[in-house]
Amino acid sequence: MTDLRQRPSDDRQATPLPADLDARGLVRWSWRQLTSMRTALVLLLLLALAAIPGSVVPQENIDSLAVSQWRDDHPRLAPIWDRLDLFSVYGSVWFSAIYILLMISLIGCIIPRLFVYGRALRARPPRAPRHLSRLPESTSYVTDEDPEDVLRRATDVARGRRFRVDRAEGSDAVAAERGHLREAGNLVFHLAVTIVLVGVAVGSLFGYKGGVIMYNGDEFGFSNNLTQYDDFAPGSLFDPAVMEPFSFSITDFDVEWITEGQRAGMAREFVAHLDYTTEPGAEAQEYDLKVNHPLAIGGTDVFLVGHGYAPVVTIRDGDGNVVQSGPSVFLPTNAQTFESFGVIKAPDAQPEQIGLEGTFYPTFAMGRDAAGELTMPASIWGDALDPLVSLQVYTGDVGLDDGSGSSVYVLDKTRATQVLKANGQPFRMDLRPGDTVTLPDGLGSVTFDGLQRWNKIQISRSPGKMVALVGVVLALAGLLGSLFVRPRRVWVRARRREDGSTLVEVARLDRSNGAVPGESTELDEIVAALRGPDKAETADKAERPEEETS
Repeated sequence: MTDLRQRPSDDRQATPLPADLDARGLVRWSWRQLTSMRTALVLLLLLALAAIPGSVVPQENIDSLAVSQWRDDHPRLAPIWDRLDLFSVYGSVWFSAIYILLMISLIGCIIPRLFVYGRALRARPPRAPRHLSRLPESTSYVTDEDPEDVLRRATDVARGRRFRVDRAEGSDAVAAERGHLREAGNLVFHLAVTIVLVGVAVGSLFGYKGGVIMYNGDEFGFSNNLTQYDDFAPGSLFDPAVMEPFSFSITDFDVEWITEGQRAGMAREFVAHLDYTTEPGAEAQEYDLKVNHPLAIGGTDVFLVGHGYAPVVTIRDGDGNVVQSGPSVFLPTNAQTFESFGVIKAPDAQPEQIGLEGTFYPTFAMGRDAAGELTMPASIWGDALDPLVSLQVYTGDVGLDDGSGSSVYVLDKTRATQVLKANGQPFRMDLRPGDTVTLPDGLGSVTFDGLQRWNKIQISRSPGKMVALVGVVLALAGLLGSLFVRPRRVWVRARRREDGSTLVEVARLDRSNGAVPGESTELDEIVAALRGPDKAETADKAERPEEETS
């Protein structure tokens, strides 16, 4: 008789490699190890561990700004992290290998169990053990009814309680069983995990994710084509034809600041107000873009993932020509006060190229130590109440002459010279909006014209997300079924005694893990339904040894 507790995958545990295996035997042995439940659990644990670096180390396809900043802060570790693909964990070879092996292992576990479950559904409930009184939950009573009448009533009672009922020909007992959905819940859960993995894989292969930094009020806005992205990470099978032809621009940006407590000065909520069209020539629509409230256009989602300040600086060279003018993105180094770091490059300046590097303070203040002495400058608030930008100046090759790629957030100073004061100290400019500083040695001048706000927008398309969502819902349903459905069996035996009365024995076996005998009232309810109006007889219920003899 097939038992639902027997699962092929449970028996497929890792075994030592026999010494006399041929090639075919080695393949079969390897497949058996891969599709064992133990291997599936190990691979699932490895996948969870492999995902940890993706949560700790910034990822290229999620926040390229953070990756650039991390590279600058850790110049020695960055090449090692690159070789290990830690800036792109979820697209790395080693993560993909674990992912694929886990899918194969789960499928290899599920398919044999489906056949076993199918056979169990068609199987008849097991016959009654010879000694029902030895089961953990059992009782008996004596009645004057005919045994056939008792067994017919037992059949009706069991079916009314949604048991599967069977009575072998010539048998004096009725066997009933229910709770097959528990194993179905286990199978659905494992199948749902596979569906989630497939959904994520489809999104990774056919989808894309990109980012762009936009300034408030930028008249050109953004159009969804490859040339508009600052960073773009397509899937291996990505087709540009699937990109929706939408466009949008940021008309305004609002920030609500925390004014009290330890987090005073931090942004509580920020909103980018968008004007967007779903296709060229379509009517413009408005949308308030917030964190965790993306704009959905077709199958594409537009997220607001970050914001900051962009000082508007104009650089004039020694000939008086404007060689650089406009906003430059400064990256926040303090999430609470929005103190930010950035660089500005003017490669066309004459007589020498100019590079500026420094810090922007939204609300500038000089810090004080415990003794009240002035210390390092700092920003005490995230809002731009008293903005100041402090810049150092470099001349010479600022890293653009050789034509190689260079980060806009990094100033290459290997072939540049820092401008110094007459006393040999670094020349530093502290500018508030409207200030102009003349550079020494006829290099030109720098003007801090004002501020703009920038927003980091992420655009992503994940065609498999609905598949993954269905998998998550199925996994939850399967988990609930496997936790709350209790497989159990009930037997009723009726035999005529020598004195002409009928002895009715009823036993119940709860096959749930951790079931406590006598915890359920189901046995009493079944007995009460069997006895019907016959209340005169006395039940003979006692504790029995916890063993089952078949």
